[in-house]
Amino acid sequence: MQRVRLRYTKRGRLRFTSHRDFQRAFERALRRAAVPMAYSAGFTPHPKVSYANAAPTGTGSEAEYLEIALTEARDPEKLRELLDESMPSGLDIIEAVEARTSGLADRLTASVWELRLDGVEPAEAERAVAAFRAAETVEVSRKTKNGVRTFDARSAVAGLETVPGTHGPQADRPSDQPCAILRLVVRHVTPAVRPDDVLSGLRAVADLAPPVAAAVTRLAQGLFDEETGTVTDPLAPDREAVAAAPADRTGAAETAAAKASA
Repeated sequence: MQRVRLRYTKRGRLRFTSHRDFQRAFERALRRAAVPMAYSAGFTPHPKVSYANAAPTGTGSEAEYLEIALTEARDPEKLRELLDESMPSGLDIIEAVEARTSGLADRLTASVWELRLDGVEPAEAERAVAAFRAAETVEVSRKTKNGVRTFDARSAVAGLETVPGTHGPQADRPSDQPCAILRLVVRHVTPAVRPDDVLSGLRAVADLAPPVAAAVTRLAQGLFDEETGTVTDPLAPDREAVAAAPADRTGAAETAAAKASA
């Protein structure tokens, strides 16, 4: 059995798709691309797809991850191309690598987010960011299925700053109005601290209230490096393992392809 890990995006209007919507679209793409999927056992077999830490509905993302299990070896890049062609534009499969290591979910310990605040002056945002970073705790409340929950949004934030310019994934919302862009690095903790929780915290400590909803995009997620304060690429260990011993799997894939065409 071969395992392949994929990185995909949620761009433009497709950021409003729920995780369940993506699952349905992806399983249709698997069928269209004739991917030799492994299935679970039992009365209702389903494709072996493992999703990891999906972004909330309404947020864009450049760094969503999943893993699939195949019954036959396939070239990861060709597989990526077939799946990407079968997915809606905006839900783009942008990277594929054979899984040569364990614990992908364990390497997703932090995320980098971009928050575009239309109608907010950069100086106002800088003042709010400084107040948030100076606070020891910032309590916010969120409504959950079990009622309203109050928790500290400050401790999970490893980095928060304003960044210049209007380039990047959210540049599809041009405006003549002032715009502040924040770069947020947040650890994946329990309870999860989301970008909207940090926005609630900025409102609490500095009365920062954007006139329109913030446009939020996840730029990266991976293992948080405490020394550098950066988030590392979670697929890097697999790429390194493949580069170190490429011959075994390449030969297996070619043999499988030859058998299939015979």
